[in-house]
Amino acid sequence: MSVAVAGPAPLRTIFKAYDVRGLVPDELDERGSFAIGAGFARFARAAEAARRIVVAHDMRISGADLAAAFAAGAESERTEVVFIGLASTDLLYYASGVLGAPGAMLTASHNPPEYNGMKFCLAGARPVGEETGLGEVLRGAEVTLAGLRGGIPAPRAQRDGRDWFGEFADHVRSFVDISSLVPLRVVADTANGMGGLVVPAVFAGLPFHLDLLYGELDGTFPHHPANPLEPENLKDLRARILATGADVGLAFDGDADRAFLVDELGEPLSGSTTTAIVAQVMLADHPGETVLHNVICSKAVPEVIAECGGVAVRTRVGHSFIKARMAETGAVFAGEHSGHYYFRDNFGADSGIIAAVIVLEALCRAKVPLSQLRRPFERYSDSGELNSRVGDTSAVIDAVARHYASHGGAVDRLDGLTVDFGDWWFNLRSSNTEPFLRLNVEAADARSCAARVDEVRRLVRQADGAG
Repeated sequence: MSVAVAGPAPLRTIFKAYDVRGLVPDELDERGSFAIGAGFARFARAAEAARRIVVAHDMRISGADLAAAFAAGAESERTEVVFIGLASTDLLYYASGVLGAPGAMLTASHNPPEYNGMKFCLAGARPVGEETGLGEVLRGAEVTLAGLRGGIPAPRAQRDGRDWFGEFADHVRSFVDISSLVPLRVVADTANGMGGLVVPAVFAGLPFHLDLLYGELDGTFPHHPANPLEPENLKDLRARILATGADVGLAFDGDADRAFLVDELGEPLSGSTTTAIVAQVMLADHPGETVLHNVICSKAVPEVIAECGGVAVRTRVGHSFIKARMAETGAVFAGEHSGHYYFRDNFGADSGIIAAVIVLEALCRAKVPLSQLRRPFERYSDSGELNSRVGDTSAVIDAVARHYASHGGAVDRLDGLTVDFGDWWFNLRSSNTEPFLRLNVEAADARSCAARVDEVRRLVRQADGAG
């Protein structure tokens, strides 16, 4: 979904619901990055009188040049830039929180190498998305780009000399009781992304044997795409776990803000399972508090939250939406099916490595294999996220909603369409970042789930054909 603001297509089309992503240089080049940097600085000053922002980038080939252009654009608006250089997105959010300054991360997350983009936050890692200022950033960028003549200047900011990785590693470790940890063998596939720097820094203070797979930073992603949501990209990690007898595997995306776990049998945990495990741990330390989960999470997640004495609150998919809801509710934790996990004590921001070390602590305390620890949290069968292209996503969703409303389903439009029949449910929604219609189905068992997937997909095809 693009931000609905009039303007030239080259910038307008790369502004999504909660970030910026585009092909380099066809959709995003240094001039565009300069303009967006100026637009963000102008927005940050108007929003909170900010005179300083923090900027970082990941290991993508275009990252350093686009980050330099972005910094120069911010400086053109008389804004000081604290330039971290290479960082993970969760480290950038941490720096924003510590410095009390807005931040910009140059990254395209899990997208292919030819993409780049930006994620933004205000001071304290507060979200900037479609409903919280991203349109204003776009408007400011368009004004700057329209008046830009000639080349762009080099930034004045030099790389900050602070040990951000060391500080962030200490912060991550503060979420666990290190004295409760026991030696475990952990394989981490960082997919040539920023996890190659973050994971060793965190594990240096923990009693685990770390086997780092594809830890060299390489923005071409030579071994496999940095998208752990795709099972194909977990093959090497699963093979290494089985070959070495490791206790657990961790898979990170390109900017290392998401983490997925794999058990000692080589079987991945869903984001819902990890959310439920972390929720149980967080509620043991924070009894009665609120925990958020998005509309795609398994029904097991709110069940576990309730069983642990917490208050479960559903929310929309997407980090800017969830961060805003966390601020409203004071939630101690929030989890998404996509591997994003948010912590109140992390400035409300998401961090995959924090979630990972919390699960590792739970594993150490339970003194059972991860394949056994996970069982109580996996109560239903799910389809995973299934993508399809349709001509008009809104029309298709409306047609499917009408069908199921007439058949007695409980219809919810909080985020796309959720229909619940008690013994099975599904969600159908437009992607916030890609041109897809996304379907998630959950039922009591695998056979029922497969049948319901076929049923909903058939209705989607019929609705698309009718349009």
